[in-house]
Amino acid sequence: MSDSSPGDRQIFEDRDDAGRRLAAMLAELPLDDPVVLGLPRGGVPIAAQVARALHAPLDVLVVRKLGVPWQPEVAMGAIGEDGVRVLDEELVRALRIPRSDVEAVQAHERSVLEARVERLRAGRASQELSGRTALVVDDGIATGATARAACEVARAKGAIRIVVAAPVGAPDAETRIPNADAIVCVTRPERFRAVSQFYRSFDAVSDDEVTAVLAAARRGSSPGR
Repeated sequence: MSDSSPGDRQIFEDRDDAGRRLAAMLAELPLDDPVVLGLPRGGVPIAAQVARALHAPLDVLVVRKLGVPWQPEVAMGAIGEDGVRVLDEELVRALRIPRSDVEAVQAHERSVLEARVERLRAGRASQELSGRTALVVDDGIATGATARAACEVARAKGAIRIVVAAPVGAPDAETRIPNADAIVCVTRPERFRAVSQFYRSFDAVSDDEVTAVLAAARRGSSPGR
């Protein structure tokens, strides 16, 4: 499955613009019976655009980054629903992070994840993935830790093919997410530092916004209409 070349550099106005451009690319690809899974929170508005373009169901796949204890913005791994954990063992060894610290971070993030699942799903069952294509969507691929966890969750739920898609991704995304069957990005610039540098507007997305997007998708409309 092809995407833009690593030398391309594009700037998106906001997540809606990015979602429309990603959706246009995905609409040209052969995707068998897809379920679109947005990664909360920033990936959900983009996933909504994709689901609308593909006439596919939209759901969330809740994952949480495991940050290095003294530098939380650096991911040492991630966790997902159904007890999935992805850990960068090489980074943990290199930084000499005690196993007790890893477990403490995981316990905290697991409680946050479980609360978010309850809040976003509000008791609704997740979309059935067995025998289907899981299209995992985020607003960007940086470390790939959360996407790796999402792939593990989707596989455990029976997805037969997993495609990770984002408007922007690191040029070596395949090595960061080896458990995806394919990775699709609108742009994969060689000089990649952070996802936010490729958006003119990159405001935080709240849980309330995510639930509004999901509710609108179930109604077959856009939020606020």
